[in-house]
Amino acid sequence: MRFETTMTRIDPTAPDTSEPILYLDGVSVSFDGLKALNRLSYYVEPGELRAIIGPNGAGKTTMMDVITGKTRPDEGDVYFRGNIDLTVLDEAAIAQLGVGRKFQKPTVFENHTVFENLELALKSDRSARASLLFRLSGVQSDRIDEVLETIALTRARNSLGGSLSHGQKQWLEIGMLLIQDPDLLLVDEPAAGMTDAETEDTAALLRDIAKNHSLVVVEHDMAFVHALECKVTVLHEGSVLAEGSLDTVQNDDRVIEVYLGR
Repeated sequence: MRFETTMTRIDPTAPDTSEPILYLDGVSVSFDGLKALNRLSYYVEPGELRAIIGPNGAGKTTMMDVITGKTRPDEGDVYFRGNIDLTVLDEAAIAQLGVGRKFQKPTVFENHTVFENLELALKSDRSARASLLFRLSGVQSDRIDEVLETIALTRARNSLGGSLSHGQKQWLEIGMLLIQDPDLLLVDEPAAGMTDAETEDTAALLRDIAKNHSLVVVEHDMAFVHALECKVTVLHEGSVLAEGSLDTVQNDDRVIEVYLGR
């Protein structure tokens, strides 16, 4: 299976791409006296694909929670598109700004078709009156077709979400994020529970998505991370332990000691 991204995103109001799309500086979070993040500093450039690895408890999920507004940091700065302070916004406002998050376990509408799942995920007025009067436009229908092609589910457009394989559900949920056209996608362990073939296809999908979006992927599967062909950040005890290519971090003695050597 070959994933092809055909989406073209031209936005005359787009921010200055010289600024990181995501910037964290000195971010700390404590739970019951234990530091989940410890003065974490991290940034993502516009259009960049990044992988994050690290042992359990390294702070990967907490970092995503801070970026998406689920958790407030005790200290530090979190900026989106250069000057938007995410620490003062709630989850809904951050999602509206263009930050999409996919959790490890896929959550699709199993009793709706693949097409209907994408239709429900479209950006639109969600008021009761607007929902009653909603009619899918030609542009919106074309957009759904475009995303279906991107996630390789065109043939399954009329299949129920519950009938899909685990990997296909993961792709559908990624498509439900893409349909909202986020600038930044945070994806948590997308290869978990997949077959080898699905894992390979998912890496290809994410590489293609990264042509038009900034993308941060948390993953434990080193073969999958290698297939992403991107910069890797290793977290340990809430801070960045190492960064670079996968080969670079895999040969770092500190990384071997705290993570890969286990």
